[in-house]
Amino acid sequence: MRSSKSRSRAKNNRNRPSGGNVVNRVFDSSGPEGKVRGTPQQIIDKYNQLARDAQLSNDRVAAENFQQHAEHYLRMLSEAQREMEARREEQERQNRERQAERDRERAERQEREAARQADPAEAPQPDVMDFAAPEATPESGLVETPESKGAEPPAQEKKEKPARKPRTRKPKPAPAAEDAPKTDGDAPEAAE
Repeated sequence: MRSSKSRSRAKNNRNRPSGGNVVNRVFDSSGPEGKVRGTPQQIIDKYNQLARDAQLSNDRVAAENFQQHAEHYLRMLSEAQREMEARREEQERQNRERQAERDRERAERQEREAARQADPAEAPQPDVMDFAAPEATPESGLVETPESKGAEPPAQEKKEKPARKPRTRKPKPAPAAEDAPKTDGDAPEAAE
């Protein structure tokens, strides 16, 4: 069984904003005419309507009471909207700072790239080969041509490969008696 103390504590905290989205949160308001349920804006509208009705019926006390209830929710709503606006401005400021940092980094990268392209010492250089040597060595990677020698190269004998014989296909074997369809007379004998 619950104690009445814990129940009353839970009831007191029910209508207080818990840091969530107060603007769209649904509240239960216990006003003089009974409960009013809805978002803060809906509750404000309802209490303002009740205050107008009380004014038309010349009940100034009830009209003032409804206006005070509406004012409470109006203050709560405006405070929540101020907090949301401050949070939004803070996020926008952080986003602008992040974007400025990215822009600075991009500009630095572009400057480094432009400096690297403008400075020929930092550009990748091709390998230098010595073409003054008359003979080409196998490790140089150069192909020896008749022009580089200045004379006709001796004819080298090429070993010819023997001609390949065309492959012939083996004929398909005739179907064996084991593969032929079985009939009733060909039933296998039972092993004993």
